[in-house]
Amino acid sequence: MENTCKMKILMFGWEFPPYISGGLGTACEGIVSGLIQNNVAVTMVLPKASNGSGTEKFKILDAGSVGVSASVAKQIGRKLKESAVFIGIDNPIMPYVSPAEFGKNISKGKDKIPLEAPEKIEKLYFRFTGKYGRSLLTEVHNYAIVSNEIARNQTFDIIHAHDWLTFPAAMEAKIQSGKPLVTHIHATEFDRSGDDVDTRIYQLEKQAMEMADLVIAVSGYTKQILVKRYNIPSSKITVIHNAITWNKTGNLLPQPRYFKEKIITYMGRITYQKGPEYFIKAAAKILQKGKNFRFIMAGNGNLYPKMVELVAKLSISDRFHFTGFLKGDEVTRLLSMSDVFVMPSVSEPFGIVPLEAIQNRIPTIISKQSGVQETLSFVIKVDFWDIDLMANAIYGIGSYPSLARTLAKEGWNEIKNLNWNDQAKKIKNHYQLLSA
Repeated sequence: MENTCKMKILMFGWEFPPYISGGLGTACEGIVSGLIQNNVAVTMVLPKASNGSGTEKFKILDAGSVGVSASVAKQIGRKLKESAVFIGIDNPIMPYVSPAEFGKNISKGKDKIPLEAPEKIEKLYFRFTGKYGRSLLTEVHNYAIVSNEIARNQTFDIIHAHDWLTFPAAMEAKIQSGKPLVTHIHATEFDRSGDDVDTRIYQLEKQAMEMADLVIAVSGYTKQILVKRYNIPSSKITVIHNAITWNKTGNLLPQPRYFKEKIITYMGRITYQKGPEYFIKAAAKILQKGKNFRFIMAGNGNLYPKMVELVAKLSISDRFHFTGFLKGDEVTRLLSMSDVFVMPSVSEPFGIVPLEAIQNRIPTIISKQSGVQETLSFVIKVDFWDIDLMANAIYGIGSYPSLARTLAKEGWNEIKNLNWNDQAKKIKNHYQLLSA
């Protein structure tokens, strides 16, 4: 391997460890680490991050630290404001507001920008939270404005963007630089919302994939959605499955057990996409047969209150526990205490957590409506809606140790060679084709 990186990637992300809320941040970290191992230099742009010194092969750029000239911001802001996606959002650039109100939406930065009429301010510094709150579309909009300045001042060969949050920024960078664009689809609006999609996000996803020179789908399952729902040509899409980071999980010693019962674990966002209600209803069916099971739901999400209510309604609260959001070693500790892991997703583009469970030698049940099932044979696969089959599978694994041992052993053997280094090599090969 040569010491000098010949290929430089400008990557737009929304979350990255240690600040993550789900699988997207984990996948981004794995992809970046794999690319670095394959001698690719990456500049990762994030809406909010702690700028480190960086290295030759990797640096993180905080979008909030990038100053944008007022005239450029006004020009790009007007263009974005006129697009269908951003109509009606609260935008601090277009139209201009009073100096006092304007000051609430920008930071003073190192130059201590005075709170005066924007026409007199040479540089604007946007304040980003990097979160998923009410101002999300506004932050996505402002991120795109900043990306134009970044594209002007960075040296790179390829633009790589992860999910819809970063697509406006990536498209703006492509327009400014003329460099090839790769859109990486970790989830679609149909996965998140079913048929009740937000048309603004759908149009944004579609526009970005149409502008892209290459679309990476995390599974064949996702590729079919892109072809059928977004009318993206199949030839433009390549499937590169996610992987697992072997040196950061699964290294803890077995944890003490606090319950004598079998522990059945759900871990993920508590949203429509992840199918939490099916897990709870399966739990209720199992507990009608016997009390030798406890169920744990780890995660947060908009359906959290409803799921707590459902557990109470089904009278299983004495055998059901909610942990809230877990991260890092907390995830590994819970998995190490679990007897069965269940992912009942309604629509899962991939699903990294089952790999983490298998890595920890936990017998695993996943829905057939997931991308990860394309890479796994030694798991039990069920339709998310088939509560009876899900309950029977959980009960069987929990009741028959030989079945549990076989799934744990063979599942681990199956994934032991699935790593980010190999998957990143595939991504690099596509980079090279685009830049040839």
